[in-house]
Amino acid sequence: MNKTANKIKMADKLHIKMLPKLACKGIVSNKNVYYPYLAAGIFSVFTYFIFASILYNDIIKMMPKSAYMWVLLKLGKGLLSIILLIFLIYANGFLVKRRKKEFGLYHMLGLEKKHIGVMMFCESLILYVVTLCGGIILGIVFSKLFFLLLLRICRMPAEIGFVFEPAAFEETLVYFGVVYLINYAGSLWEVGKARPIELMSGSKKGEKEPRFLWIYAILGMAALCGGYYCSITAKVDSMIFINFFMAVFWVIIGTYFLFTSGSIAFLKWMKTRKKMYYRPQNFITVSGMLYRMKKSAASLSNICIFSTMTLITLICTVALCIGLDGSVHFVYPYDLKMSYRNEKVERQNAVREIEKLEDKYHLTASRVDIYDEVTLHVKQNENRFEMQNGEDYASEYQIDFLMQEDYNRLENRSVNLAVDEALIYCSGRDFGYDTVDFFGRTFQVQEEPDAFFPSPKADGNTFNARYVMVVKDREARDECVRAWCETNGVADADEYIESVDTQRIKILLQGADEEKKAFIEEFSEWGQSQPGFESMQNGIDWRENNRVTYGSLLFIGILFGMIFFMCLILIMYYKQVTEGYEDRNNFGIMQKVGMSDREIQGTVHRQILMVFGLPLAGAILHTLAGMFMVKCLFAVISLFDMRLFVGSIVGVSALFVVVYGVSYLITAKTYYRIVRQEEG
Repeated sequence: MNKTANKIKMADKLHIKMLPKLACKGIVSNKNVYYPYLAAGIFSVFTYFIFASILYNDIIKMMPKSAYMWVLLKLGKGLLSIILLIFLIYANGFLVKRRKKEFGLYHMLGLEKKHIGVMMFCESLILYVVTLCGGIILGIVFSKLFFLLLLRICRMPAEIGFVFEPAAFEETLVYFGVVYLINYAGSLWEVGKARPIELMSGSKKGEKEPRFLWIYAILGMAALCGGYYCSITAKVDSMIFINFFMAVFWVIIGTYFLFTSGSIAFLKWMKTRKKMYYRPQNFITVSGMLYRMKKSAASLSNICIFSTMTLITLICTVALCIGLDGSVHFVYPYDLKMSYRNEKVERQNAVREIEKLEDKYHLTASRVDIYDEVTLHVKQNENRFEMQNGEDYASEYQIDFLMQEDYNRLENRSVNLAVDEALIYCSGRDFGYDTVDFFGRTFQVQEEPDAFFPSPKADGNTFNARYVMVVKDREARDECVRAWCETNGVADADEYIESVDTQRIKILLQGADEEKKAFIEEFSEWGQSQPGFESMQNGIDWRENNRVTYGSLLFIGILFGMIFFMCLILIMYYKQVTEGYEDRNNFGIMQKVGMSDREIQGTVHRQILMVFGLPLAGAILHTLAGMFMVKCLFAVISLFDMRLFVGSIVGVSALFVVVYGVSYLITAKTYYRIVRQEEG
């Protein structure tokens, strides 16, 4: 009895010594699936480490205007950790599926499942160490470069030093340690629950055909249409982000149902079309596609979803990169804005001070706009302006009243209005009516100007749009304010008029930023010393703050676009290589029953073309539908350049189709080379 126990212990020791070697051999022998997985893991570590290094660097917190940057990068890292976890678990599933036959063979040759478990642990440890070392080394080499890229995008000083913090290394070690432990546990579960015969055939086991195919297909179409509807009908209101997530949710559900059920239902329908199905080419293609869709429809839905994510991310990144300056200047076209109430600055005194500072700092004030303005908040109902009720955000506006004299000076015009006439201008869509009813006071619309510099115009501006109403004189303006006061229950209209009558001094400068800042600082000191001073806004600082915010979004978009594209390529590669090995025996049988190489090659190309074409077509449709929602989200950050938007869609989509097509050509050759080999 003791001798038997000793022999078992010796065998266990021998197995334990042999297992690390088997683990290394298993990785090398399956290099066609493990090396891409290692490359994806290294890139994942590299990306995560860059985020962590920037966030944990104390310099980022001490930089001016960095609060928004830090918050957005923190959110980006959190989202990245979720995406990488899901993707690496998904990729690990391919590895386990590919190795099941090998594990079953080890089991039949005498290795117990506990030994296979130890071997898998060694493999996981090797993968963890290699990916971590490779990713961190790349991160150390390129982190400073990406940090400088972030500063460059945000227009921040690039001479800031970059120091690696131990916390970034620790967090990366812990995060990927957890990821690989989860993957190891999943692999252990997959192998542990399977019987040896299931392991030997596990890699060839297809997905079960879903029940109630047509019901799920119809549900998938309904979900997809629902997602498209959410996107196409989206408006810039308080529900915009909820609508965005609902659209994404329904499109993902619809895509999964249509690929896993709808595609199979369609192919089964094609089998019922006798004249079309019982042709040699169609018979093999449809039958092969039916088997293929049952087996890997979920993979195709993931390819479609990742293609959509890649396209939308890259389109948004390109559009934001090119349109960033236009966006920040649209919202704040002036370099300095000062407001006065109760008492007002003499126009000549302000102009004299500006001219003095122009000479001092060698600048030119291309616009000096000094005018009186009254701002009220209203609700629009066709051609009527009424009291706000807080229920319909989209119809609520700010309306600025100007007098004819100020408007003519601002626009260098000679408009002559009657008492009952007005000019009305909207920074969004045109007003479009011949008369305007302002709380019971009716005015004829003499003209609706195409442009007005203090409020730049964009038809898509529904989030920050405002109205400007130009009336003949102060008396006509005050009459409108009294009408507003009557409806809104303001007791003393004269006192209210005095409180909202505001003088604006707005300046746009031409010159270097440093001189502009010095000009603004000195003029602001003068302006704040004047009676009636209320507020001051520095346009340069405001634009810099927004560049930091939008630049951080752009930086995150660049990294996420790279991540999504990496996920897409790896899923495509695994799918085709795995299917190539699984289908090798099937095509060998076809050769033996008399099919020529040309017929086999034609069948391969038709099947792979359909497999590649379906996710691509779905991704382009999803992207086009999603652009309605993206357009609304861009409106929130005041990016309204439709020519830029359409150009980004066309350019990025065309480039993506080319890259996708190259992947198809490479995959078709690789797949055909695999299936022509004899079963080993």
